[in-house]
Amino acid sequence: MTATDTRTIVPLTTPTRLAALIAPILLILYGLCRLVDGLNGQRHDGLAWDVGHTLFLLGILGFAGLLLGLRRALLGVARRSRVLVEVATVAGLLGAAAFVWVILGDLFPRVADTVPDPVLTVGPALFQLGLLILLVRAATVRPRLLPGWGPALAFVGFVALAVDLDLLPVGAALVFAGLLPLARADR
Repeated sequence: MTATDTRTIVPLTTPTRLAALIAPILLILYGLCRLVDGLNGQRHDGLAWDVGHTLFLLGILGFAGLLLGLRRALLGVARRSRVLVEVATVAGLLGAAAFVWVILGDLFPRVADTVPDPVLTVGPALFQLGLLILLVRAATVRPRLLPGWGPALAFVGFVALAVDLDLLPVGAALVFAGLLPLARADR
């Protein structure tokens, strides 16, 4: 059996396809709430902040589900890159956990005191790196699952987020566009 033999291909589950669709939408909504929250020149001061961070939290949990779903689908095809897929999944999940910790710190001041600085810097990078590796692997191993432009758009979206958090809606929209083929895959 070859790596591209259809008998080895594990289809994406419905929850994985939904995560690919919903997680970036939640990030877009978070970005919009963040912009609304800052309209008065201050942040952290109201309903938009709380709603936005709750949407962000749900989005990150959705991305964690997407990481696990991609792992499942890729391990069935890419036996030679099993270690890469596993390491990328662990990195992405550790980054997602760091994001959850930071988000909870933003929502609850007592938690904020427990978030060490490395979590703030390394966590997002691990999440993005892990997800991007899995997306690139999906595009190379299963191009009908995800075309090559999908990971590229997600990468550009992540770069936009790193440049300026006020670009969150635009960056999240690029991530959404990059992941959209996954939401429609294996139907």
